[in-house]
Amino acid sequence: MPSFDTICEANLVEVKNAVENTVKEITTRFDFKGTSASIEIKDKEITMVGDAEFQLTQIEDVLRNKLTKRNVDVRFLDMGDVQKMGGDKVKQVIKVRNGIESELAKKLQKLMKESKLKVQAAIQEDKVRVTGAKRDDLQAAMALIRKEINDVPLSFDNFRD
Repeated sequence: MPSFDTICEANLVEVKNAVENTVKEITTRFDFKGTSASIEIKDKEITMVGDAEFQLTQIEDVLRNKLTKRNVDVRFLDMGDVQKMGGDKVKQVIKVRNGIESELAKKLQKLMKESKLKVQAAIQEDKVRVTGAKRDDLQAAMALIRKEINDVPLSFDNFRD
């Protein structure tokens, strides 16, 4: 039976490269000289540190530009709250989304049921597998998912006939 997987996965190598390029730019920019501005990545979390919230937004801008140049969708970034550290420093943690959350998976499943297409959606760990009898139904399901869900960068994988 034909099927495909709906996934939400960032290219972590490109994300890491973008963070490293951001570090290079921060160290060479004159407006960051003598400040505590820094950015680092561990696993799937990016931590930005700065002297003020304004500085964090500048670092975030640089990071977004670097990600865009590397063809990484910025919707993968899940911005955390700005937290105060010791002294006058602030930090912000950005999570890189990987995998479809259960809420979104249920929404996808409901969307497939209500669409009147002859397809079934099954939640499998952090992805949603859509199966159907005809290839055309699957392509219609892909188009529907692209149209209806805009806030998360979904992609399709494992298309089988």
